[in-house]
Amino acid sequence: MKPPPYEAPLLDQIDRRILAELQDDGRMTNVELARRAGISAPPCLRRVRRLEEAGIIRGYHADSDPQKLGWEITFFAIVGLESQKEAVLSAFETLVGEWPEVRECHMIRGGGDFLIRLVARDTAHENILTQKLTGAPHVSRVQTLQTIRTSRSVAGVPL
Repeated sequence: MKPPPYEAPLLDQIDRRILAELQDDGRMTNVELARRAGISAPPCLRRVRRLEEAGIIRGYHADSDPQKLGWEITFFAIVGLESQKEAVLSAFETLVGEWPEVRECHMIRGGGDFLIRLVARDTAHENILTQKLTGAPHVSRVQTLQTIRTSRSVAGVPL
């Protein structure tokens, strides 16, 4: 049986303006957000709550600087598994999901099964994490790519 087609909630220009403003600054007050969106505060708050309930706004967080907090290295790992059975894929996701150094984990196609973004305190820590990955159950290959610098990192999506 085919799943029903995804139906995105209808977003008007005001909703898009609210989202764009919150992507830029999630800490602004509702009053300021309403002013920027061109509406009064009560309907602005209702719209934000509707966007949260629909799962379009997934949360709010502080964008901290890893290096200033002692995480000197950001690196990516492309991980290939021995099998693509759902149980193997899920077990791997669960395993790395418990590692605090894993900041993102994406199942991918073409060239591997997962792309993971990790942070490490130093080169020795990076090596330990790489060894943990290569020694994980069902892992057949790991390719790591160390970040030299990040010239662009933007939260959200274009609106």
